[in-house]
Amino acid sequence: MPCPAPSSPEAPLTTPLAVTPFSAQIREASHEAHTEAENSSFMSDMLGGKLGVAAYRRYTEQLWFVYRALEARSADLAADPVAGPFIRPELSRTAALEADLDHLHEGPGWRTVITPLPATETYAARVTEVATTWPAGYVAHHYTRYLGDLSGGQIIRGTAEKTWGFTRKGPGVHFYVFDAIGNPAAFKREYRQSLDDIAADGQERLRIVEECKRAFALNSSVFQDLATACR
Repeated sequence: MPCPAPSSPEAPLTTPLAVTPFSAQIREASHEAHTEAENSSFMSDMLGGKLGVAAYRRYTEQLWFVYRALEARSADLAADPVAGPFIRPELSRTAALEADLDHLHEGPGWRTVITPLPATETYAARVTEVATTWPAGYVAHHYTRYLGDLSGGQIIRGTAEKTWGFTRKGPGVHFYVFDAIGNPAAFKREYRQSLDDIAADGQERLRIVEECKRAFALNSSVFQDLATACR
């Protein structure tokens, strides 16, 4: 009786290559632009105490123009399959900025006298454009602004309180206080999960990454204008 043929060796088990989460792709791809914005001369001088409260006030004014554009169409975008998951009322900052500006200007008269710097005008116009025509691009600006507020923005708040004597989490720094978010770390994890699950294909995700880089570059341009204006 012939011997049975030797059995074929089992094929080696293979593990699928891990796919980098989209939130990590965005963070890595925009790291250089993010670092450039953080290390601008204006921000370094303001955080280093080289600039007075007038520079902080001017910075807050420019934020108001940007956030007014960012939040003007948020209600319309809430039902959008791409942008909708990111529209969270607890993130809204316009009202807080207005309260801070009332304090910094000692009244509401600032509304008739403040103006956007050229770079701020360009930045706000781009935010308005994507909010109106490209929800995925809007997400890029939403991400760069709000996650920055929840993270590095807290350093700015601490500096403002220490350097210019603002009450802790009080008037003048309301913008950086997210009372409706009990656990910022958990909130940021949920936000990044929403990025990972975003309803966009691979090509669209690449476009979002590029828009994130653009958002950081626009922010850097605002800092450059502020550095000139606050000399």
